[in-house]
Amino acid sequence: MPRVTPEILRWARESAGFSLGRAAESIGLKDNRDETAGERLAALEGGGRQPSRTLLLRMAQKYRRPLLTFYLSAPPPKGNRGEDFRSVPDKQTESEPLVDVLVRDVRARQAMIRDILLDDEAHQRRSFVGSATMADGIEAVLESIREIISIDIAEYRDQPTPEKAFALLRSRVESSGIFVLLLGNLGSHHTAIGVEAFRGFALADDIAPLIVINDQDAVVAWTFTLLHELAHLWLGQTGVSGRSPDLQIEKFCNDVAAAFLLPARELKLVGVRPSESTQSVLRQIDAFAEERHLSRTMVAYSLYRASVINETTWRAVASWLLVQWRKNRDAKRERRKDSKPNYFVVRRHRLGSALLQFVARNIQDGNLAPTRASKILGVKPRSVAPLLNPVSTAGVKAA
Repeated sequence: MPRVTPEILRWARESAGFSLGRAAESIGLKDNRDETAGERLAALEGGGRQPSRTLLLRMAQKYRRPLLTFYLSAPPPKGNRGEDFRSVPDKQTESEPLVDVLVRDVRARQAMIRDILLDDEAHQRRSFVGSATMADGIEAVLESIREIISIDIAEYRDQPTPEKAFALLRSRVESSGIFVLLLGNLGSHHTAIGVEAFRGFALADDIAPLIVINDQDAVVAWTFTLLHELAHLWLGQTGVSGRSPDLQIEKFCNDVAAAFLLPARELKLVGVRPSESTQSVLRQIDAFAEERHLSRTMVAYSLYRASVINETTWRAVASWLLVQWRKNRDAKRERRKDSKPNYFVVRRHRLGSALLQFVARNIQDGNLAPTRASKILGVKPRSVAPLLNPVSTAGVKAA
């Protein structure tokens, strides 16, 4: 049997975002009289002993790597995310390995979707992908997006809740041929990726364009992220987006999203004056944003871009809103501890109607086997049928 190099074992674990202790627990190592489970894994990664094939199989599953990867002589080059639109390197987070795994996983799913679509003679290329440049201007790009997804701000605001408003926008985007996924972890809450790491990313492909939104974010922020990533698709830019608006392309995509949700002519309705205190600004933003299903951070950003508030106030407001959002998020998690939502209902919401219908249609037509369908959906093969059949999943718990 070929030897496994220690460097490969360390790389596979670290690139999957696991600490030594959590990895040891995940792959089923146990403490013994002389060593803890973490120490046993450290010995394997130090070259003191070789892993068994059974252990390698568990590593391959938990680290989300093909078994053959472990027999490489050296780690492969870092996976291609496309452009990194988020921030300068010293601002990046310890969740970087998780972001890499997520992007790699979604790229693999998209590749399978693309192959199937290419075999469909009736499928049309999405000509809007890469159809614009920043030189075209914000309004031109936004007008093109509005035309393709067929929605206006009045219809969006007429929805009774932020959840309904996002659902409407998402359905129109998916109807245009774009897959929209809500993914903020690698399958469990232990691998949750915070919004500090990424808010969304776009895979700009004219056959199978795809957008991922970090569902760890606030619901009102999902809409802004979706519009932001649409702008990336129009620019033909594949990449990861985050909280930082420092790069020019991020400013442009932010401005496209903000122009849809909050036209410049409405900014004066916020009522903020340049000389007001941060707390006064926050109070007025709060009332204005709630009425229109808007992200408070987005309203503050729009005020800053319009020079209504200065950069110091904008950053102070954004920091305060982030702290409050974290508190609200944690409080909601505590309230939900006693209630476990149906696994399939949650999974359907994350995957979106476009992807579910695509998989169901191609299984029915014989173009897609359940095993491959499970990889596209990111579930176990036995979960494919109940996931695609809402009637049969009533009361069924997670597999």
